[in-house]
Amino acid sequence: KFAMVAPDVQIDDGKGTILISSEEGETEANNHRKLSDFGIRNGTRLQADDFLQDYTLLINVLHSEDLEKDVEFEVVGDAPEKVGPKPSEPTSKNITNGSDDGAQPSTSTG
Repeated sequence: KFAMVAPDVQIDDGKGTILISSEEGETEANNHRKLSDFGIRNGTRLQADDFLQDYTLLINVLHSEDLEKDVEFEVVGDAPEKVGPKPSEPTSKNITNGSDDGAQPSTSTG
């Protein structure tokens, strides 16, 4: 839902309980567990970090009985305006002489 590439999600309770890890296989045992198995309930805050995209989300879990049929969750609030992987290298047409300050290369034929 948040277009994260390699998220790390932990309970924001100062204990550092990791629910999802970007390290392959590290939290695979958690995949079939319920949030309540971790003590997550109405009012719990989660912190999701995506280091590849350099952004962090704070997620407040709020219990609701008013969701439509077959809807498991709803995202409400401010989501990042632009998500997606950061470009690994700037394109060369935007960078001149290794700088992005708009300087142009010399064109003298001296």
